[in-house]
Amino acid sequence: MALALTLSLSAPFGGNEARAASFDCSASGLNANEKTICDNRQLNDDDVKMATMYTMLKGLFAMGVSGNMADDQKAWLKTREACGTDVSCIEKAYEVRIGQLQKLYDGIDKPL
Repeated sequence: MALALTLSLSAPFGGNEARAASFDCSASGLNANEKTICDNRQLNDDDVKMATMYTMLKGLFAMGVSGNMADDQKAWLKTREACGTDVSCIEKAYEVRIGQLQKLYDGIDKPL
């Protein structure tokens, strides 16, 4: 819970609208899935949240876990891309991935 709250507060305010967290919305060659994310504010926000969580968590772990995270991320991207332009499918994909990342964070031993 704390990770999600912290990340939601750290999202950019009024920044460059042409950029999602994990890819450049103004780049040529975007697939239909990426264009849909760029055209939908909520999906764009979900992308920012997921990418921020992923990047932060990846930096906390040694190569083994970090490598597994990268493999999981690649598999998740294929799942998201399979949604095509279906907004509800993309939303669900982000919900699942953010939940997985939150669970990983919640499993970290933290000092009191």
